[in-house]
Amino acid sequence: MSSSLSLAVLSHENHSSAELADRIFDETEFYKTASSPALLLQTCNRIEILSRKSGDALSAFLESQGKEGFTILEGEDVLLHLLELASGTKSLIVGEDQILGQMKKALLTAEEAGCVDDVISACITAAVRFGVLVRQKTAINRGAVSVGSAAVLLAEEEIGGLDGRNILVVGGGETGKLVARALSEKDIKAIYVANRSYETAAALAAEIGGRAMRLDQMYSCLAEADVVISCTSAPHEIIRAEPISKIMEKRLWPLDDAPRKLLMIDIASPPDIEYACADISGVSLYTIDDLKGISKRNLASRKKEIRTAEELIREYLPEYIRIIKRTAAGDVLSELYSWAEDIRSREAEKALRAIRNGSDIEETLEKFSLSLTKKLLDDTSCAVRRFAEESRIDKAKSLVTTITARKP
Repeated sequence: MSSSLSLAVLSHENHSSAELADRIFDETEFYKTASSPALLLQTCNRIEILSRKSGDALSAFLESQGKEGFTILEGEDVLLHLLELASGTKSLIVGEDQILGQMKKALLTAEEAGCVDDVISACITAAVRFGVLVRQKTAINRGAVSVGSAAVLLAEEEIGGLDGRNILVVGGGETGKLVARALSEKDIKAIYVANRSYETAAALAAEIGGRAMRLDQMYSCLAEADVVISCTSAPHEIIRAEPISKIMEKRLWPLDDAPRKLLMIDIASPPDIEYACADISGVSLYTIDDLKGISKRNLASRKKEIRTAEELIREYLPEYIRIIKRTAAGDVLSELYSWAEDIRSREAEKALRAIRNGSDIEETLEKFSLSLTKKLLDDTSCAVRRFAEESRIDKAKSLVTTITARKP
């Protein structure tokens, strides 16, 4: 593979909230500043940038953006990584399906920004198709839980079931939808959906039989909630410790020893919930890191499926490489056709000018065809002679055979 295909991975593991906020890219700004072609994929546990530039150029770009602690892949390693990503073997929750939607959305966003070429498009499209195939041929996603449904499972485990509970979901994006849909399957007393866009919250609430509210109504709902699961794409914390502390005071009846418990699960990256909330009496705060326990249990039961998926990856990788190489050849062929068209256009213009000036049509066409043939073959003839002079006659014959070959 050409080194003009590289990928950077910025893992969210072992980073503080402030560090995570610094790692996140604003998509609009990214596509304004990144050297095209490029694609940005941001998930809950890492950021990936697929680029048609060299690894050194991609590293230089990240450093210019103040990013650090990233890994660079190049060439065939990029393609292997994309297959592993799409198959779900590298996901936080093994086999989760959400990554396929995230990859397709990232491609659409990059296309709308005018920042992809045929190679990047083929990389993502073929990888997503392979990811679907893996899920058809294995049970890697059977009974699997996405990050969103893992949060629901964690909530059930922590408070002994969700029957009759009041739940608040903050965020109406992809993860918020997964959370809300997973909750709608439970016998919950009430589901509230808060989002920056009230229209988005209302649409999701209508789908699951819940109630929508504006983001500025969130704290009033928290006073009655048993569980809050937050998963917005905000670049900063939106649920602060000070108002939560005041809310918890209202959840304490005169004869109670402690406030009625509030379970908070933050699966946003960067975090939505100020970590100081964990120190408030009656509050239990869990973050995306706590979902890794569920992932590990999940992983242990799917060792066989991962091995099968890895075998499928090894089998498909050579074909995937051929697809991308054929696509990359399009750039070269485009230059070839442009070069040939330029010659044809110039020679045709000369012939038409001669005919207009009274030259014999048959004689002019003969001269046109001879001149066109000569100029199209000049560079090839030079290459054949050079190979012959260098005693590389086999190379010269191969070049001529390639050009003159005809399909049977």
